Amino acid sequence: MHFIPEDLDDYISNHSEDEPKLLQELNRETYQKILQPRMLSGHYQGRVLSLISKMVHPKNILEIGTYTGYSSLCLAEGMQKEGELHTIDINEELVDFQRKYFEKSPFGNQIIQHLGHALEIIPKLDKNFDLIFIDADKENYPKYFNLVIDKLNNGGVILSDNVLWSGKVIEAIKPDDLDTKALIEYNKLLKEDKRIETVILPIRDGLTISRKLD
Repeated sequence: MHFIPEDLDDYISNHSEDEPKLLQELNRETYQKILQPRMLSGHYQGRVLSLISKMVHPKNILEIGTYTGYSSLCLAEGMQKEGELHTIDINEELVDFQRKYFEKSPFGNQIIQHLGHALEIIPKLDKNFDLIFIDADKENYPKYFNLVIDKLNNGGVILSDNVLWSGKVIEAIKPDDLDTKALIEYNKLLKEDKRIETVILPIRDGLTISRKLD
C-alpha cells in the first residue's frame, strides 16, 4: 500500500540506499516462485530495517515471521560478529528456500531457523535480544509483545510491521475481521505501555519502532 503518490514513493526509493545484489536475487525469485510475494519487505523497507539494525548494532536479534528470509538478511547486516539471529516461521515449505539465501550471505552460520508456532517457541528461547522484528500473523501481535518484552534488553528495539493494515485501523471493524481488531489493540498497547517509547512510521503498510526504556 502507498500512503504517498507512487511517483514520489519511487523517488524516495531511488534516492535511498541501493538494494544489495543478493537481495535483488531473493526478491526476484520470491516473486517468481512463492505465493503472496507482497509479504516481502522489499527494497526500501529492507534498507530501513538494515539501517535501524546498524544503529542498534544488536548482539542478538529475534524475528517472528521469516517468509523467504529477505528481512532476516536486512536485519543481519547490523548484527555484531559474535551475534545470532533467531527467526521463526510456521511454513515448512519455505525452510530450504530461506536457508539457500542465508548460506549465500555472510551470515549463514549466525542465522538460526525455528519451525513452528512462535507462541510455543518464544518461551523456550533462553536468550535476551537487542532487536526484535514482529511480522507474522496479526491476530497474535499482542500475545507476541507480551512474550518478548521481558526478553528485550533495556535500550533494545521492537520493530512491528503492518500496523496500519491498509488503513483499516481507522475504519469501522467488520465483526469477523480479527486481524484489524488485534492490530488496533496492539497499537493501543504500544502507546500506553510505560516500559517503551513508540513511534509509527508510514512506511509501506506501517512500521512501528518501540524502544525499551532503561
